[in-house]
Amino acid sequence: MRQWTVDAFAPAPFKGNPACVVEPFHDWPADGWMQALARENNQAETAFLRRTGDPARFDLRWFTPGMEVDLCGHATLASGHVLVAELGLEAAAVTFDTRSGPLVVRRAGAGYEMDFPADPPRRTAVPAGLAAALGMEPVEVMAGRYLVAVLPDAAAVRSVAPDIRALAAIQGEAGERGQVIVCAEADPDDDVDVVDRFFAPGCGVDEDPATGSAHCILGPLYAARLARPVVRFRQVFPGRGGDIVTETRGDRVLLRGTGITVVESRLRLRPQERGATLADRAPRPSGERR
Repeated sequence: MRQWTVDAFAPAPFKGNPACVVEPFHDWPADGWMQALARENNQAETAFLRRTGDPARFDLRWFTPGMEVDLCGHATLASGHVLVAELGLEAAAVTFDTRSGPLVVRRAGAGYEMDFPADPPRRTAVPAGLAAALGMEPVEVMAGRYLVAVLPDAAAVRSVAPDIRALAAIQGEAGERGQVIVCAEADPDDDVDVVDRFFAPGCGVDEDPATGSAHCILGPLYAARLARPVVRFRQVFPGRGGDIVTETRGDRVLLRGTGITVVESRLRLRPQERGATLADRAPRPSGERR
């Protein structure tokens, strides 16, 4: 069984956000096996696909090294890229059924376009401890699935060095604990509109390089502030960074970006069946009964 490592939202190899995508299954393996493989891969997410009766529709689940998550944009893009670029799917679009509902990935020029639920944030009070954890006072704070801390300028976004352990305990009015976006409008001479970063110690990721789900929040926020539906973002993770373009359409947001395969590998372990234990799968000495 094969898996691929794909740099998603990447302007070039070794940029964007890497995700592992496992060759599609006919039946789900055990949850513990998927979690163990995600831990072994040690990427922000490993994506697992299950075939359906429709060749352009798959079930999709995402695991960080520490837990299964409800939504992951970059690993969804990576999954669409693997199906099209590595497995030869000829459909113009592929639908993924997930914990967050159906997600659609379409080819769009040299890249892909994803149709995700929008998560417009609401303004909220600054949660206790947030400014201390960030090491600076936010201009304002918004809350959606994640907290959004608007910082004074792009330089502040690039330089912020939060206390990750302290950040992991902060939730405020956000839907999930320990997951914080920092953002600001880009400098006037930049080629994007907004720069941002995403810290997610609450799900085991200190900082994520390029995050689709974060831009389901940021897209509607800055579409309203800039008074236009299309917004260009750069997630400025040090040393990598990713480019994401959003287009807000009512209660949906389109996320556009590229995918680049950097590794193809072969798993040498058989998937563990649901209900089986690792001991059940271990080789038995000759003559030993189960």
